[in-house]
Amino acid sequence: MMQPSCISSEAEEEISRHPCYSEEAHRFYARMHIPVAPACNIQCNYCNRKFDCVNESRPGVVSEVLTPEQAERKVRGVAAQLMQLSVVGVAGPGDPLANPEQTFDTFARVKKYVPDVSLCLSTNGLTLYRHVDEIIELGIRHVTITINAIDPDVGQAIYPWVFDEGVRYEGREAAELLISRQLLGLEMLAKLGILVKVNSIMIPGVNDHHLPAVSQRVKELGATLHNVTPLIIAPGSQYEADGRKAPRPKELLNLQELLGRDGMKVMRHCRQCRADAIGLLGQDRNQDFPLEAMEAEPVINEEARAMFQRELDTKIRERVKAKQARRIQAGGPKTRVAVATRGGDKVNQHFGHATEFLIYDTDGADVQLLGVRKIQAYCHGKADCNGDKTATLQEIISILSDCRILLCSGIGDAPRASLNKIGVLPLVRKGGIQEAILESVKYSSYFENINISKG
Repeated sequence: MMQPSCISSEAEEEISRHPCYSEEAHRFYARMHIPVAPACNIQCNYCNRKFDCVNESRPGVVSEVLTPEQAERKVRGVAAQLMQLSVVGVAGPGDPLANPEQTFDTFARVKKYVPDVSLCLSTNGLTLYRHVDEIIELGIRHVTITINAIDPDVGQAIYPWVFDEGVRYEGREAAELLISRQLLGLEMLAKLGILVKVNSIMIPGVNDHHLPAVSQRVKELGATLHNVTPLIIAPGSQYEADGRKAPRPKELLNLQELLGRDGMKVMRHCRQCRADAIGLLGQDRNQDFPLEAMEAEPVINEEARAMFQRELDTKIRERVKAKQARRIQAGGPKTRVAVATRGGDKVNQHFGHATEFLIYDTDGADVQLLGVRKIQAYCHGKADCNGDKTATLQEIISILSDCRILLCSGIGDAPRASLNKIGVLPLVRKGGIQEAILESVKYSSYFENINISKG
């Protein structure tokens, strides 16, 4: 049985450029999701694929579905412009393996015309075992399987039905079939050296206490990475009708820390991306690359792409080396810091425009990413950031209540005063996140010392 530690040097290099597998890579390397798979063969109680909004960010949402020919044109156009594009994946809006012809035709075209990108497939795993040969043949090195339960009694509260080979299965029988197929597919891929990431959605009252068992089992079967994300309830879904709620940030953090103690590598920087997302994690530039603007035969400068990415590799190695050096000096009390960012490893977003915060812990030497906390933006469009948005602000304050410092590129008087009241120090900063965090902790300590001496 393959263990996660059995990773080849070739795989290590691939991971170093994959923004999902590598926390450092996600700051510099971009991904592209191609929406060519509209159909799905299971139903999840948190999902409603009929609902779509161009401004909504969650898995399963797209602005348009592409044909393989259109996808080829768009990928070639993006690769010609986005030098840091390192991963191209198919993740929906349905299940890629419920649309195998479109999915594998698309991958074949990408492999032919943009051979320097890694190919990535995301699936619910129901029919995964049937497509292992095609995955190997096309050189797909990264596969994500969404596994929310390994116990059918838990699974039946998540999946009302699955559909396979003309037969509809419901209730416990549906969950049992899906789980058995997911674990079989995971084991088959891991034995063949494919890097498998397992996604699990934390659903309070359903599987939150069961996920440690899921993590242990997928680790035994050879999963490389476990990504636990908070429940997002789609409008019109069964869970919305049931009144289910997303987990609190602290609940998710505690679970992630628990899973990590058993030796499983846990992803902390997931953004729960749309199925048509383009760019760095934390930003979506799909609207910057409309299909109609893509040239029919774009020129991809492979040498320039390779040179650009070698420079990124060097930057990442230097960051890792510096981080290791800081870790040697670590050991002091921890300060929790929230950061508003549009991506690019920068503090570069106004508090009122943020829809998420990156949460870090630092002891003044080492900086550790704990996770991502989603929020409703305090300001919309040209709205006054000091306007009457009391309920939204109170929710944000609740989410940030365990933080000591907030870093952003700007903040209004009302949220600044409210954060100060609960002991969160808002600081307006710009530039690199790690540098800003370390600087802010020193400033905060100096500020507190002055107040203590005055007192």
